Amino acid sequence: MDHTFKIPLQQHVGAPCTPVVGAGERVKKGQLIAAPDKLGANIHASVSGVVTAVTGEYIEIEPDKEQPEDYVPIKETSSIIEAIKEAGIVGMGGAGFPTHVKMDVDLQGGVVIANGIECEPLLNHNVRQMENNPETVYKGLKYAMKATNASRAYIAIKAKNKKAVEAMKSAIDDPRIEVREMPDLYPMGEERALVREILGQLLRPDQLPSAARAVISNVETLSRICEAVEKRKPVISKNVTVVGRLKSGRRAYVFFDVPIGTPVAELIERAGGFEGEIGEIIMGGPFTGKAVDLDCVVTKTTGGIIVTDPLPREGRKAGLLVCGCGANEARLREVAEKMGACVAGVERCKQVVDVKGGIKCENPGNCPGQAEKILKLKKMGADVLIVGTCSDCTNTVMGVAPKLKMPVYHHTDHVLRTVGHPLVRRLKK
Repeated sequence: MDHTFKIPLQQHVGAPCTPVVGAGERVKKGQLIAAPDKLGANIHASVSGVVTAVTGEYIEIEPDKEQPEDYVPIKETSSIIEAIKEAGIVGMGGAGFPTHVKMDVDLQGGVVIANGIECEPLLNHNVRQMENNPETVYKGLKYAMKATNASRAYIAIKAKNKKAVEAMKSAIDDPRIEVREMPDLYPMGEERALVREILGQLLRPDQLPSAARAVISNVETLSRICEAVEKRKPVISKNVTVVGRLKSGRRAYVFFDVPIGTPVAELIERAGGFEGEIGEIIMGGPFTGKAVDLDCVVTKTTGGIIVTDPLPREGRKAGLLVCGCGANEARLREVAEKMGACVAGVERCKQVVDVKGGIKCENPGNCPGQAEKILKLKKMGADVLIVGTCSDCTNTVMGVAPKLKMPVYHHTDHVLRTVGHPLVRRLKK
């Protein structure tokens, strides 16, 4: 290892953790190095080595040349919830909510939903995990059911991922658990969309799945629960998809158990390195990922690293349409600026509502139509549209914009074109 590991103190919803080690200390892989004072999750050393810096944002470790296979186990616990807490498990699908808090609920015979949708295009690590190691996901689901007093469970997987569907079905030996095959639409993996599709209940934007006596957990999160309970293993690594403009080709590379704090640059090199001129490096997925630099590091919530083609150039005035399920206004403005477009105006999808400082959709993935919003943007002087909308919203946009002779750019276009993936436009009937 020829680089240091910068381990962020905030890899979760809540407040940054407080370091419990100092510069100059030797730490072992798996050792607790930071703990929360408020809402948060424990952070452990992903490598053995010497702490070279402690700041308000991260702990830096100079790794030993030889790394052990074993790790410092979490302490013995008397409950599943305590094991989850000690291990520092968070929502590894991207949300990062501390799992011990989410699971500390009595569902009174309710339901746990394993989220294996892998909602974002191009990402493949959740699917690969279910294909290659379904037993760990299944065991984690059983532990989650026990911890929450659930009487049944569903494993949600896109129907197109047939190998993963069959692998999970083969692992099930409990009649209370079944696989649900879901459509390939964005944002089918959103929690309220899953509750609606599986349980038939539409939650308000400010409601959690617990209002439907449900808990939803990403399949990688569930596998980490299994590791915490059975192996006393802390969260020190992450499964990551690397894809895009790579010398080795445009297929997706899945890296399992990447140590937390690994630089983005190293993973890209492991996947073959850049090819030619690039546009952005996106951490996350095409819809909700963020443009980052090469020195950014893998955290507990990192799902994808995407190297994109250059963005198209557009000199006309653009109208931005914000969706509660996709890109926020800041991301759309960033895309517009990188394209060279001047922003004429901004509108929100009619279903967007403000919730606790963010935005959400009233009914994720089901759009009533965007004609009114597009007409407003045209009146503001927009010649083209840049949209950050979900599959169904974009479908309604494409029913109107061409009639107004307004070209449409989706903020994921340059990402999806990089690998030859179909663009987000009209839905196929």
